[in-house]
Amino acid sequence: MTESPTRHDRALEPLSDWPEAADLEWTPAVEARTKHLQHRVADVVPEAEWPLHAPLVDAILRLKDERGAVILAHNYMTPEIFHCVGDATGDSLKLAQLAAEAEEQVIVQAGVHFMAETAKILSPEKTVLIPDLRAGCSLAASITGEDVKRVKAAYPGVPVVTYVNTTADVKAASDICCTSSNAVQVVEAVAAEWGSDTAILIPDEYLAKNVASQTGVRILTWKGACEVHERFTAAEIEQLRIEHPDAMIITHPECPPDVLKAADFAGSTGAMAAFVRDHKPSKAILITECSMSDNVAVDNPETQFVRPCNLCPHMKRISLAGIYDALRLGQFEVTVDPAVADAARASVQAMLDLPMPARPPAFDTARPAIDIPYVRV
Repeated sequence: MTESPTRHDRALEPLSDWPEAADLEWTPAVEARTKHLQHRVADVVPEAEWPLHAPLVDAILRLKDERGAVILAHNYMTPEIFHCVGDATGDSLKLAQLAAEAEEQVIVQAGVHFMAETAKILSPEKTVLIPDLRAGCSLAASITGEDVKRVKAAYPGVPVVTYVNTTADVKAASDICCTSSNAVQVVEAVAAEWGSDTAILIPDEYLAKNVASQTGVRILTWKGACEVHERFTAAEIEQLRIEHPDAMIITHPECPPDVLKAADFAGSTGAMAAFVRDHKPSKAILITECSMSDNVAVDNPETQFVRPCNLCPHMKRISLAGIYDALRLGQFEVTVDPAVADAARASVQAMLDLPMPARPPAFDTARPAIDIPYVRV
């Protein structure tokens, strides 16, 4: 006798009783159900736009309950996604960890493809959906698993530390992963474990250069970068100083070293948000993807934000309509080969097994920049 499908088994079946996104309407009932969310984002979402967002927000909130789904919203999502439909919010690794802990069996990744892969790696038994398959990443695309294997063959005995902003096959070929928050700690720990004075930190060359200035471990890197952060320049920072002398300039370590040198604070997305929360500057400039300023502003209304930011075209492919259709149609499932997932999970777990700091550490921007070599393969 054939077993009846579980709720999880049915999760990917299209739901014909839900209308297409374009047919959702702004009604008094929708207005009433979403009013509290409109108030939450009122400072960053114009009132005139809310009737366009609210029908989708309302439908997503109801539909995810029917699906038994959890929505992961990255820091770079627009505020109507991040603050209105996201169940778990933060950076890519935090989202994947929260997804693994959640009871829901369907995950919708409001972020780019490698993030959905990471969620699948840490939750192999769950269904992971992404609203747009075109949501890639310039940094993740800069290196492949085969590249990592060639690096390891060229540098035997040197540990390879891979940024979590990479594909599953790259993680799988690496020795250990890191985040922008713990990169220094991971490099030092794995170098000590391997008895090596050198570590290879890939693929973000700017993160590697910034880490090299914070540690005595010799760093080699790969020529890859985030197309959002690499566009910022020290000249821009200095111009912002002239225009906004009372502002705190807060930057991400994926930016070039001279940008960090010109800033007041540098750290991961979590550290940037924590800095604003803890220091409550009257004016702040976040040198990162545009939407993060909006999302941090919602939680820090006493701070005025100047937004000289760059948009990530890949993140901006994720929309409320795409999230709704992912849930309604059960479309764009992200899978990872089990053998690749096992190896990638081991690299992530090696990082998670290290003692974590109580709070996201900052980069010391006063330290001199170090010119580090690229790997030769």
